[in-house]
Amino acid sequence: MAPALPRLFFLHFEGTSFVAEDETGELVGFLCGFLSQTDPEEAYIHYVGVSPEHRGEGVGRTLYERFFEEVRRDGRTVVRCVTSPVNEESVAFHEAQGFETDRVAKDYDGPGEDRVLLVKRL
Repeated sequence: MAPALPRLFFLHFEGTSFVAEDETGELVGFLCGFLSQTDPEEAYIHYVGVSPEHRGEGVGRTLYERFFEEVRRDGRTVVRCVTSPVNEESVAFHEAQGFETDRVAKDYDGPGEDRVLLVKRL
């Protein structure tokens, strides 16, 4: 996952990007998000990952809740994110976190790259 997650996210979005470690200090998950510079009511979750052996333990939920707390403090009331329609686990996870499908956008990331646009109101 490292090539898709440049260090700049953790440097420039430090207050809204988080890591989760286990009791030994091993990285088990991360969330990179940021405050929208376009819309002062919105925040965006860009990239999330949880190691396969730690899925189902609440790591993702904890990272999302931490992000929601942080962006609420900044007065944000809407969180957006995007996933692939074929990633049914991701869609289900986001729905469990209170996200709703805003729409499915055809060719969102280029030809044949449809995306599910998700929104959560805080």
